[in-house]
Amino acid sequence: MATLKKETLLEWYRQMVLIRLFETRCDELYREKKITGVYLHLYSGHEAVGVGALATLGPEDHVITAYRDHGIALARGVHPNPVMAEMMGKKTGTSGGKGGSMHLASREHNFWGGYAIVGGHLPLATGIGLACRYQKTENVVISFIGDGATNNGYFHESLNMSQIWDLPVVWIIENNLVGMGTRIEDSSGQVELHKRAIGYGMKDAGRVDGQDVLAVYDTVSEAVAYARKTGPVLIEAMTYRYKGHGVSDKSYDKRLADELKQWTENRDPINLLKKHLTSKYKNLDAELLAIEARCATEVEESVQFALSSPAPTYEDLINNVYVK
Repeated sequence: MATLKKETLLEWYRQMVLIRLFETRCDELYREKKITGVYLHLYSGHEAVGVGALATLGPEDHVITAYRDHGIALARGVHPNPVMAEMMGKKTGTSGGKGGSMHLASREHNFWGGYAIVGGHLPLATGIGLACRYQKTENVVISFIGDGATNNGYFHESLNMSQIWDLPVVWIIENNLVGMGTRIEDSSGQVELHKRAIGYGMKDAGRVDGQDVLAVYDTVSEAVAYARKTGPVLIEAMTYRYKGHGVSDKSYDKRLADELKQWTENRDPINLLKKHLTSKYKNLDAELLAIEARCATEVEESVQFALSSPAPTYEDLINNVYVK
């Protein structure tokens, strides 16, 4: 395990708390109809995967994900204000209010989205990786994949092509055991999803505890170093989401109540990091409370920023549709 400074661990704690509070507030705002749209997919429970993985990247590297993207955006360093504004469809949002919850992106951060079609971002990750190789950079791509997308044709085609061309892509499957409402054992003949790498001749980095940010960081660090020089890697992060597939899934808490209780009480990623910190460093409680308070303030400031921001105009709507 890597030797990490106290400041680094506290920064990861801050990011994870910020994501959790941000997502909780988004859930409330959706129910208040201040965030609208058909779906809202929350990252609560996954925080250690996004934070641990993205801590391995430099600013010139690339990140792409599916529609559970708010937490990934925050972990990549996108400020909460434009993220929340995008959630509310405001002009000051990351995508000018045109993308909403499922299409967050930030060119400044090499964060390429947020895609609503299941697996639709995977060919794009392959393409970004091809650009990195073609331009002879040593930049790498991290592509997050939901377990529900691993039986999709996009998944097979994209991973296969990345191996054929030795592309610098780290594929991270976030296996939260339930794809929409279907258990992984009911949708996949091979439930150890990292073994899909064997079929492509790809490096298999195995499974990692997705609730342990340190373990994620170590595993992804090795994968990123390999991808920069050699080619793609597949990782399976075992995690658990605390809400339904989307907030419209109102029966999730009841259907999986016992299992959900076990994960939230015993395997919560924020609590696990807090336990590690307080066991390693003395008299840290006040500092952790201060971090939590700052994050809560930051989230509320993002809400007020979004509420006070203007809506896009008609000119904004038709802008960027065609190249000038």
